[in-house]
Amino acid sequence: MHLINLLREDPIAFLLLVVPLLYSIIIHELAHGWVAYKMGDSTAKWLGRLSFDPRRHLDPIGTAALFLVGFGWAKPVPVNFHNLRDQKKGLIFVSAAGITANIILAFLSFFLLRLISPVPSDRIFTLLYNMGNINIMLAAFNLIPIPPLDGSKILMGFSSGRLRNTLESLEPYGMFIILGLLWIGALNPVIYFFRQIIGGIIKLFLP
Repeated sequence: MHLINLLREDPIAFLLLVVPLLYSIIIHELAHGWVAYKMGDSTAKWLGRLSFDPRRHLDPIGTAALFLVGFGWAKPVPVNFHNLRDQKKGLIFVSAAGITANIILAFLSFFLLRLISPVPSDRIFTLLYNMGNINIMLAAFNLIPIPPLDGSKILMGFSSGRLRNTLESLEPYGMFIILGLLWIGALNPVIYFFRQIIGGIIKLFLP
């Protein structure tokens, strides 16, 4: 169901889905900027992107697409990798930061569900359950090694020569490639694979 239809049919369910989704995306982007700042690049801080204010992160087209077709995006946090003290490690750590933040949020959501079980309210259960699953999905999706997704940047950090050049050359067309592969369902097995790994890791640490 598209979010716009959900808003019309069940506003409470809409809020319990959209609020975790928006803040999961915002925290993902914040994590990139914060790690970049700690490693020597202040670009995101100068531009006011180290903020929980949704207005600083939401992309108008990406937000509209999210409501209309169920797939959207935020404005990427700007990072100048040349400012990082160690560019190779910086590329890996900054790129992995958003995925790591999503995995931590997923763990905390499912941990709270375990901690307060039985959950006193259906709405609290839905909120935490949505938060956990949304963050697993975001982490899994961003692990796909196709530019401009984080998985490709992590792979670039570990590679050199031909593979890195190939990934960099794909970046201008990457979003079109990703949308096309999503349209035909070719990425579903990849996303499922990463979701299973992330879910397995989280279960290992849950009490």
